[in-house]
Amino acid sequence: MAEEKNAAEVTEQATAPVVSQKDPKEFLENFDWDKYEEGIEKVEDSKLNEFEKLVEENFVDTADEEVVEGTVVHMTDREAIIDINAKSEGVISLNEFRYNPDLKVGDKVEVLIDIREDKTGQLVLSHRKARTIMAWDRVNAAHDKEEIVTGFVKCRTKGGMIVDVFGIEAFLPGSQIDVKPIRDYDQYVGKTMEFKVVKINHEFKNVVVSHKALIEADIEEQKKEIIGQLEKGQVLEGVVKNITSYGVFIDLGGVDGLIHITDLSWSRINHPNEVVELDQKLNVVILDFDDNKSRIQLGLKQLEKHPWDALGENIQVGEKVKGKVVVIADYGAFIEVAEGVEGLIHVSEMSWSTHLRSAQDFVKVGDEVEAVVLTLDREERKMSLGIKQLTPDPWTDITSKYPVGSRHKGIVRNFTNFGVFVEMEEGIDGLIYISDLSWTKKIKHPSEFVNVGDELEVEVLELDVDGRKLSLGHKQTTENPWDKYAADFGEGSVHKATVTDIVDKGATIVLNDDITAFVPSRHMEKEDGSKIKKGEEIEFKVIEFNKDFKRVVASHTAIFREQEENNIKTAKRKAAASAEENAPTLGDANAQLQALKEKMEADAKK
Repeated sequence: MAEEKNAAEVTEQATAPVVSQKDPKEFLENFDWDKYEEGIEKVEDSKLNEFEKLVEENFVDTADEEVVEGTVVHMTDREAIIDINAKSEGVISLNEFRYNPDLKVGDKVEVLIDIREDKTGQLVLSHRKARTIMAWDRVNAAHDKEEIVTGFVKCRTKGGMIVDVFGIEAFLPGSQIDVKPIRDYDQYVGKTMEFKVVKINHEFKNVVVSHKALIEADIEEQKKEIIGQLEKGQVLEGVVKNITSYGVFIDLGGVDGLIHITDLSWSRINHPNEVVELDQKLNVVILDFDDNKSRIQLGLKQLEKHPWDALGENIQVGEKVKGKVVVIADYGAFIEVAEGVEGLIHVSEMSWSTHLRSAQDFVKVGDEVEAVVLTLDREERKMSLGIKQLTPDPWTDITSKYPVGSRHKGIVRNFTNFGVFVEMEEGIDGLIYISDLSWTKKIKHPSEFVNVGDELEVEVLELDVDGRKLSLGHKQTTENPWDKYAADFGEGSVHKATVTDIVDKGATIVLNDDITAFVPSRHMEKEDGSKIKKGEEIEFKVIEFNKDFKRVVASHTAIFREQEENNIKTAKRKAAASAEENAPTLGDANAQLQALKEKMEADAKK
C-alpha cells in the first residue's frame, strides 16, 4: 500500500505543472499514483528521470547495519514511527525506549538500519542496537579523551555497583565510589552520577568507571593548601572517617590525621568507639607530623585541661579515696580515683599476707574499691594506694598472740629446700626449718613430710618483732622419743635384728620404726670368720648411741669377742686357783692360756 501511494503521488506531482520539481516531498504529496498506474495520465520520461535524480539527491542512501539519526514522527501505544529521511519510515517497539519514558514526537533518536526493506516493503530499524554501537563509541571516546560521563546506578553487585553508561552496564568498584570508605552502598542505587571511564576490556566488553577519580583532583588541591598551613598546636575541625582498635582517622578536608587511642581521652578506654562515632564532627589539635606532612598525629584530650591539674586539694597522703578498677596487672591494679587520675595499688599493698599473689586474686576490672593514699606526686602525676591499710596490722600485738612456747595451728603455704612456710593468720607467717619437722625421720625435702594446704600444729620457737620473723617447730609439739630410746637402745644393749642393706663400708639394720643402726664392716664378722649377709637375722650390740644426731652404731663381732675375753678372764682365775692348790699343774694351766692367746691373736690378724 505504501508503494502504491508513493507511485500515485509521483504521478500527480509529475502532471502538476504548478508544483516545483525542486522539492521531491512536495512532488510526492501531489502526485496522483492511481492515474499513473491506470495510465490515465502519462508522465514524460524526462520528468521521471528528473524525479529519480531529485530522490537520489534528497533522500538518505541507507545501508544495512548503519546507524543514523531519525525523528519520532508518530507514537502509538506500542510503537514509535521514526523518520530517517529515507524513502519510507521505520517502526520501532516502545520496549526499546524503556530507559526513556519521556519519549515524544519530535525527539531525535539513533537507529540502526537492520533491513532496508523486508518482505512487506517495510524499513526495519533498531534503536537498541544503534544505542549499543554508539555507546561503545562514546565510551571509547570518553576514555581516550578523559571526559566526564553521566551514568545511572542500577543495582549493587559483589564488590561494587552496576552503572548504566550510554546503555552499557559498567562496573563501579566500591573503592571508587568516594574518597572515604562507604558503609551503605544502597544509598547510591537509583542515583544519576558523574563518572570517569578508567578501564575498558575490549575482549570481554567490560567497562570500569570511577566517581572517586573526579573528586580526587579537587581534593588534591585542597590537600596541598591545607598541608601548607599546618602547624603544631593548630586546632582544626574534622570528621571521623574510620575507627580502628588503635585509634581514629580524621578527615581534615582532604587530609587524613590519626588520633591514637591514648590521645582520645585522659581516662583509660578499651576502644575508641567509647568516645567517638563515625561521621562525627569534632575539633582536634595537631600534635606532630613528619617532614612531608603525610602522617599527621592529632589529639582530642589535649583540648581539655589535664585532670591532675584539677585534682582537689582534699586528696592528701593518708586520706581515704574511692575509685574504680580500670586495669589489672600481675604486680597490681590501677584505680581511677577521678576522671583521668589513677593510682596504683601494688599487690603487696593489697594484703598483710607476705605470700604475694596476683592482683586478680583480690580485685577485678570494674570493682569499686576504697583505698588509702600512700604517696602522692602531683608534678610527676603519680599516686600509690593501699588497701591493707584499712585493716589493723596483725603484727601490732604479735607478742600477746604468739608468745614463745605457745602452740597453734597453721596452714602450709609454701616450701623451700630448707623448710616450710606456715600461715598463722593473714599477714603472719612463720618458718619451720626442715630439722624441726620430725624427731626421728631424716627428711631431704619438706614435700616428703607435708603438702601445701595441710594444717599443721606448731610451737613458737623464736619471735623477732622488728624483723617481722616467726620461727616455728612441729616436732616440738610431741615428746622426743629419743629420750626413751636412750634407755632402751643405749650403749651395751644387745638386740636381735635383720640386715636390710649392705654397702661398701658396712651394713644397716632396723631396730624399730624410728631407729636404723649402722654396722661397720669390721663388726660384721661372725665367730667362724665368715661375714654377715643381707637378710640374715642375728644379734647385735649397740656400741654407740647419740640422740642429738640420731646416730646408732652396732656390732655383731663385739658379742663373741666379749665372750672370748670373759673366757680368758675365767681361765686366768682358774689357773691362779689351781696354782695355789697344786703347783705341778701350773704348767698345764699356762699351756691352756697360751693356746687361747694365740687363737685371739690369729683372729685379730684376720
